[in-house]
Amino acid sequence: MRIRLGYVPLTDAAPVIAAAELGFARDEGLEIDLAREPSWATLRDRLALGHLDAAHMLGPLAIASALGLSGPQARLNVPMALGLNGNAVTVSNALWGAMAPESDGLADVAAGFARVARARAGEGRPLTIGTVHPFSSHSYQLRLFAGLGGLDLDTSVRLVVVPPPDTVDALRRGRIDGFCVGAPWNSVAVAAGLGRIAALGCEIAPDCPEKVLALPAEGAEFTAPLVRAVHRAGLWCADPENRGSLSSLLAERADLDSDAALIARTLSGALIVDADGRERTNPAYLRLDAATHRPNPDHARWLVAQMVACGQVAPGGHAADRAAALYRPDIFATAVTG
Repeated sequence: MRIRLGYVPLTDAAPVIAAAELGFARDEGLEIDLAREPSWATLRDRLALGHLDAAHMLGPLAIASALGLSGPQARLNVPMALGLNGNAVTVSNALWGAMAPESDGLADVAAGFARVARARAGEGRPLTIGTVHPFSSHSYQLRLFAGLGGLDLDTSVRLVVVPPPDTVDALRRGRIDGFCVGAPWNSVAVAAGLGRIAALGCEIAPDCPEKVLALPAEGAEFTAPLVRAVHRAGLWCADPENRGSLSSLLAERADLDSDAALIARTLSGALIVDADGRERTNPAYLRLDAATHRPNPDHARWLVAQMVACGQVAPGGHAADRAAALYRPDIFATAVTG
């Protein structure tokens, strides 16, 4: 059976890329045609309209699409999660210099960001910060980060949507002052001498729900073999022994615009954060391990709580329960044991 699976070029697309390229899908009787999508909005629409059979997708966007909050409403299931964490906040070198935090600690960095943001807003030229989509953990992490400095993001910062592959160029052109994006694009910006990784997403919101495998809720007879293939591929990706091979695969096949050594650092969590080569290591920076694969309905509830906090969903109602129902650990368990 041949299926078309969409992805946005990010390190955490590794399980679906490995499943397609390394034979895991073929072992399950599937041929996966990978479709590199330029933005999350395009991927969302193509999945909803039936041009994709499955997708590597932002968890909050899968929820928003299913609830009719973003793009064409789609009946979806989330039978597997692809990982946790992986994001970071990167700011331009000029903004980092203006922030001048007393330390690299999260609280001091957030305070420096808030101070500059308030000053710029008061001058009528607010900071412009990029996020990958309104319905994304990146948007919620930016709000949590700003909140640590006592800053109201809505009143003090101009938040704009920039697709992940375009974030570095937008920073280079001065269109944005910083962004929150997934690996490897923060590291690509640093390697290009354009910015400084200011904060890791895993420190703002530990074990933050991230990408999921999203499928149509009906008629997807390939669900079980696809989940098995991606699960097995994910186990392979999480094995440190395979890091070199995986990094080369992503550099060659995923259009990540970066070399294998840089991708390997994002997989290990040993990041270069500035042009001077300062290193910051956090093994939880990007988690692809087996413990992340089971879709957790509590993650969906947490994401809806963030939507409520930033005004995307009205408080009360049944949005949290409806979102939780999309996450299907029962399908995952049945597929894996099969």
